[in-house]
Amino acid sequence: MTRIRGAIHRAAGGEIGFFLPAVVLGLILLFDFIFIPGFFDMDMRQGHLYGSLIDILRNSAPTVVLAIGMTIVIATGGVDLSVGAVMAISASVACILIDPRIVGVALAGDISAVVGDPTYSFAPMPIVIFVALFAAILCGLWNGVLVAYVRMQPMVATLILMIAGRGIAQLSTNSIKIIIFNDAFAFLGNGFLILPFSLFVVTGLFLATWLLTRRTALGLFVESVGISSRSSYYSGINEKRVKMFAYVFCSFCAGIAGLIAVSSIKTSDANQIGLYTELDAILAVVIGGTLLGSGGRFSLLGSVIGALVIQATTTSMYHIGVPASAITAVKAVVVIVVILLYSNQLQLVVRRALSRTPTKGVPS
Repeated sequence: MTRIRGAIHRAAGGEIGFFLPAVVLGLILLFDFIFIPGFFDMDMRQGHLYGSLIDILRNSAPTVVLAIGMTIVIATGGVDLSVGAVMAISASVACILIDPRIVGVALAGDISAVVGDPTYSFAPMPIVIFVALFAAILCGLWNGVLVAYVRMQPMVATLILMIAGRGIAQLSTNSIKIIIFNDAFAFLGNGFLILPFSLFVVTGLFLATWLLTRRTALGLFVESVGISSRSSYYSGINEKRVKMFAYVFCSFCAGIAGLIAVSSIKTSDANQIGLYTELDAILAVVIGGTLLGSGGRFSLLGSVIGALVIQATTTSMYHIGVPASAITAVKAVVVIVVILLYSNQLQLVVRRALSRTPTKGVPS
């Protein structure tokens, strides 16, 4: 009992970490266990695991990747509204490199026979991935320069690319949707190694980010800049470079999310890929305990669990028959609940209530 009370005290005092989002995720899964028959059923087909839980993990992959990058940006006291547009740019670049006919490039010889060929790609697949991610990194450099060196407000700076970036993606593809047949590229979002392959990509990115921020001084620099850029500067930390890294890394993650998304649907759609995903990424980070607008301490694991909370909520709503048009309203309710749980006023009430709770054997 003492341990539980101590955990609640730490949560109420701001040391939330992943405690609160884990509890929320557990409550959602408990609801599914009680009210949705067969929700936890899983079966093996052709060496692959299938089930609602697997669907949650697979469908949450792009949001988890975005949340990892967004966590670093929000920890510096900023925000990146352009990640959805960067996803569209990265996906469009990859599709152009796989099939340049999308932009009207005349290819040598008769290539009509390769239509539908699962092995066809104009550029080698490593080049496709590298160039697509490089385009995303360039977007991050643009945001980083505006925020760190031009001193533009993060919301305004990234709003520019949020609007212009999707237009760039549409212009680059002539607003044409084209089906991608290449199986190697599709494996990124649809492949299985017993579990969905995208989960291994997410796990690798999470571990690399955790090692970079928790086993080097970079994480401390990010938190220091988020708490006070001026104090960090006088402490010898180059706060401009730290912010630049945060936005570049966030766009890099958006590039990966874009590749996962487009390979999952096997169709280039610059107008829809990544649309409104920046809101899910920000919500996942806030649910995970990294406070928007204040900067400072962050929790990568909390952000990952926050993304799972969003996807679990969405999947549960579909199972009980909630129409897709109402899912946004459900997310709005989640936002309100999260804001209340993280508010200083509610934390103060919880601390006072716990301090008045008598301990067994000790007079109150």
